[in-house]
Amino acid sequence: MARTSLSGFPEWLPDGRIIEQAVLDHLRRVFELHGFSGIETRAVETLDQLEAKGETSKEVYVLDRLQALKEAEAGRRSSKERRMGLHFDLTVPFARYVVENANELDFPFKRYQIQKVWRGERPQEGRFREFTQADIDVVGNGDLPFHFEVDLPLVMAEALNGLPIPPVRVLVNNRKVVQGVCESLGVDDVEAALRGLDKIDKIGPEGVAEELASSGIGADQARALLTMAQIRSEDPGEVRRRVLALGVGGELLDEGLGELCALLEEAATRMPGAVVADLKIARGLDYYTGSVYESMVEGHEDLGSICSGGRYDSLAKDGKRTYPGVGLSIGVSRLVSRMISAPMVRATRKAPSAVVVAVVDEADRSRSDAVAAQLRARGIPVDVSPSAAKFGKQIKYADKRGVPFVWFPGEGGAADTVKDIRSGEQVEADAASWDPPADDLHPRIVAV
Repeated sequence: MARTSLSGFPEWLPDGRIIEQAVLDHLRRVFELHGFSGIETRAVETLDQLEAKGETSKEVYVLDRLQALKEAEAGRRSSKERRMGLHFDLTVPFARYVVENANELDFPFKRYQIQKVWRGERPQEGRFREFTQADIDVVGNGDLPFHFEVDLPLVMAEALNGLPIPPVRVLVNNRKVVQGVCESLGVDDVEAALRGLDKIDKIGPEGVAEELASSGIGADQARALLTMAQIRSEDPGEVRRRVLALGVGGELLDEGLGELCALLEEAATRMPGAVVADLKIARGLDYYTGSVYESMVEGHEDLGSICSGGRYDSLAKDGKRTYPGVGLSIGVSRLVSRMISAPMVRATRKAPSAVVVAVVDEADRSRSDAVAAQLRARGIPVDVSPSAAKFGKQIKYADKRGVPFVWFPGEGGAADTVKDIRSGEQVEADAASWDPPADDLHPRIVAV
């Protein structure tokens, strides 16, 4: 479990860190298999850049000390545009990165980014003030083909379903569908409708209806929007029929339905069952323009979405060019927290070592160190016993950490031996050639 003496800042114990590291290594491998290049952006951004995303001012950790130093150097109080804070997600910094490095990037540019972020919100289960995100995005220069809106959720579905956790489904919608329905119904404040629908899992249909009413949306309009929000299906034909049964139409709606149904059809061919249309997904952030995504772990829907994102067309832009993109972000800390606490998985051991080399006598510790060096040179992680205690205690030292093998240097000219302390089998071994079974070489995570 994580230590939470300072609320919202998780610290994993060694076995928890092994689980987190295994998740990160797996995600990195999948992202790179699909051609995404890894980058890292600075932790600090200007407030005007951070707040370009929308209503986020309360979430930003402002760097008052750094700001004070800047102001002292300048001999004046800096404007808000130059005030700084810690980034609270990776999308906005990535948009800035693209604009600043556009001349050096090859478009369409595919990137993955795994970093810590900080968000000033009330900590609760699955929500932290400091946490790790893993993002993938593709951005184009001027335009970006629709097929990337199909590709990226399938990459995430592959990544998440490759972990030893219950099945994960990517839920999709299209902002053009929601906006098209709103326009057809005569809803003037489309953004209010989007923000309201985005809260349906948190406050329920009645709460959303009240919020819509407070934004000036009529009762009949709200009922139609809530009926739309109940549409969930893998079948593109069913989705189209149920939307049109609301008595709505229009060019924007037709375009959005076309894209949503094309996504469902292609996903069903490439990865059956991985993607489901869920029209209550609105993603209330105002920069999304097309497909939007959320992801749920089967049986853990109370955790909320562990992966979300969408298409954006104008988040990254300079005076001359626009860089449209599509991306998704995994809340790694949220997922790992549930993997540990549920528990969904366990680490096969809490130490990286596959072998503990026993020490026969402190005066002869160099022999054990030499064996360890030979094994490490061949890529086998090794620990040397901290003391020349009785062999029973040295075996207990290994067993307590889950280390599967103990190596005993031979005495009086005898051969070295290695013992599998799980089965009790002990055999002669040579440090120049012995290998542990592949499954024992490194800690693994397995389903509980």
